[in-house]
Amino acid sequence: MFLEERRNQILKWLDEHDRVTVNGLASQLGVTRETIRTDLGALAREGLVQRCYGGAIALRRNLQEKLISESGGNFEVLLERLQARQTVAKVSEKNGKVCILGAFNVDIVAKVARFPRGGESLLALGSTLGPGGKGANQAMAASCAGTRVHFVAKVGIDQFSKFAFDHLSASGIHSFRLYQTDREPTGSAIIYVSQENGENMIAIYSGANKTFTDDEIAELTHELSDASVLLLQLENNFEATRSAIRLAHTLGVRVIMNPAPFSAEVLSCLAMIDVLTPNETEASLLSGIEIVDLASARAAAQAIVQLGARRVIITMGSRGALLLDNQQFHHIPAFPALSVDTTGAGDAFNGALAAALAQGQSLLQAATWASAFAALAVEREGASNMPDRQQVMARLHQR
Repeated sequence: MFLEERRNQILKWLDEHDRVTVNGLASQLGVTRETIRTDLGALAREGLVQRCYGGAIALRRNLQEKLISESGGNFEVLLERLQARQTVAKVSEKNGKVCILGAFNVDIVAKVARFPRGGESLLALGSTLGPGGKGANQAMAASCAGTRVHFVAKVGIDQFSKFAFDHLSASGIHSFRLYQTDREPTGSAIIYVSQENGENMIAIYSGANKTFTDDEIAELTHELSDASVLLLQLENNFEATRSAIRLAHTLGVRVIMNPAPFSAEVLSCLAMIDVLTPNETEASLLSGIEIVDLASARAAAQAIVQLGARRVIITMGSRGALLLDNQQFHHIPAFPALSVDTTGAGDAFNGALAAALAQGQSLLQAATWASAFAALAVEREGASNMPDRQQVMARLHQR
């Protein structure tokens, strides 16, 4: 057994059992205890395990305080090595885990009676400061939908980095890694929520989310190697996002891309994306066809497939969602909901979709499940406030 294979096996056992012993590993792997101690020491230096007397325990939640810089050329070498070893595996052989690379933001939310007009000042009805970011919201949704989630994000060296770590540690997310940078602050978002209809307006400063390095993406390899789905958005620097897509594609992991905030750069990666999930605005920008109804949404979806997309789900709010898969259209009507706050509705849909696909549902089943999940999410205040699996099952049974 090669060194890399042996260490991956150690990480797999840790993932399943939380702790391992030097003696037990040496016996199972047929190597000396000194070899195992060396392996555990190397994995601990990489921040993947925590050493303890006589063995190691799983390190599932990590704030990477040591800054990581590019070492040069490592990512391409990694891809070549993975390709040479022919590591591509069938999705059906994976274990139902979702990896999410995305943003963590601090959300500053103001509730207003209506949206302000240009140059107008409005007194807010209330305001809150809380966790957000599409990646963090989607990780929360996928976890609440009942699947194992590994989340990767990047924050600054400021007071909000500890806020991010504490929030994710208190959540049900199975594991996460937060990298830090001294180049930018933790990302933030200013959000207005209208009390008229629950709709929102959002301005985002990505900050640290835009500073991922290839070396940091390469460290995702172990987590991706046993995952069913990689879920991405466009809140990170696109070079890093594209590297993550290539890595997942090489490992045979299904890729879901939520192309938000919109960037035309996503067109360069469509061939490696399994499911593209734009909303009406993003689908209109991608296709050049303004979506005003189901007919125009069908035309837009066909145009996006002609650009190279494999499968497209256009989320359309109260009009439901439109799925185009293998030249077949499926309209998923929206589930009835008493809308309180639509902030994070798309994140709820995407996280639940990824979870359902990882659990073995078909794309149509998963999209229906995600629609029910999102309907429940908009009935709650806060972008990270997600329903649980039992509530979704009840909503599905109501239909």
